[in-house]
Amino acid sequence: MNRIFYILILLYAVSVCDLSAQIDRREVRKGNREYRKENYKEADIEYRKALVKDSLSMAANYNLAGNLFRQEEFEQASKVLDRIKEVAPSSEYAADYYYNAGDVAIGMKNWQAAVDALKQSLLRNPGDLEAKENYIYAKKMLENQQQQQQNQNNDQNQDNQDNQDQNQDQNQDQNQDQDN
Repeated sequence: MNRIFYILILLYAVSVCDLSAQIDRREVRKGNREYRKENYKEADIEYRKALVKDSLSMAANYNLAGNLFRQEEFEQASKVLDRIKEVAPSSEYAADYYYNAGDVAIGMKNWQAAVDALKQSLLRNPGDLEAKENYIYAKKMLENQQQQQQNQNNDQNQDNQDNQDQNQDQNQDQNQDQDN
């Protein structure tokens, strides 16, 4: 969670330096202050104000997603990250974008998406230990999910086979009764 805070600060710094992001800077800065105070609802309002002024603001979208993640509003965080999915992967913050996308997917228990996003994060920043830990966790959960699905399929197949065997036995019994 501390990582999200540092990423928010980093994105804030980028928004200050980038002249094209000057439009939303004040609201993003206010949102960051509220976020640091753990006033997540107020931070949410400020980030959304920034997005009204510049809907493509990477800092405002990214920080809003992080704020929503903190509030465990994973579906909303995912939607916000989707808004910047075209520009974020080619930015210098691609590893962070994929890391957060992976964390959001973990929150939603979408293990395949989490594995895919965290793998992309690690390809861009192989030394990120938190991303490695989360990747291992998501991969294990995906394997467990796949094993459960396989077991359910096997159980269903066994039930179907048992039903077929029972039907055959009944048919044979009926045929024997008719022969007698």
